Amino acid sequence: MASQKILESKENIVNEIADKIKNSESVILFSYQGLTVADMAELRNNLRNVDGEAKIYKNTLVKRALESLNIKMEDSFLEGPNAIVFGKSLLEPIKEISKFAKNHEQAVIRIGIISGEVAGLEEINKYATIPSRETLLTQLASGMMAYVKDLSIALNLYADKKEN
Repeated sequence: MASQKILESKENIVNEIADKIKNSESVILFSYQGLTVADMAELRNNLRNVDGEAKIYKNTLVKRALESLNIKMEDSFLEGPNAIVFGKSLLEPIKEISKFAKNHEQAVIRIGIISGEVAGLEEINKYATIPSRETLLTQLASGMMAYVKDLSIALNLYADKKEN
């Protein structure tokens, strides 16, 4: 029978996982089998720059944490060596792990939790292709500037026509 200290330790880890999931906008579960320590260090550094982190937990503890949050996920996703990316923001950690997975074929994205809802690989890939906030704002501004430019040209032509 497990000692009380071990049970308390496992309960603390389950609570830690549940808290991280609750406080994250994006949670991505991926297989890391075959990645080197240097590869994982690279991923962790990249995620740190976008306010994210990668952790490795026992699958049974992750399953308990998901059950405590009433999040339903197929047991097949919690088999084998898995790591979890927790992101405080929605897009940047997803983009980082997607870019990492493209460069390291051993990293395979399996499933995610986006804003509290389970998301499949297809949905995660859609989020990964969304441009960054700065790019979207630039596109919006350039689109608005085109109308202002056209208006100024039209007003200038109208003023020239009135002068003649």
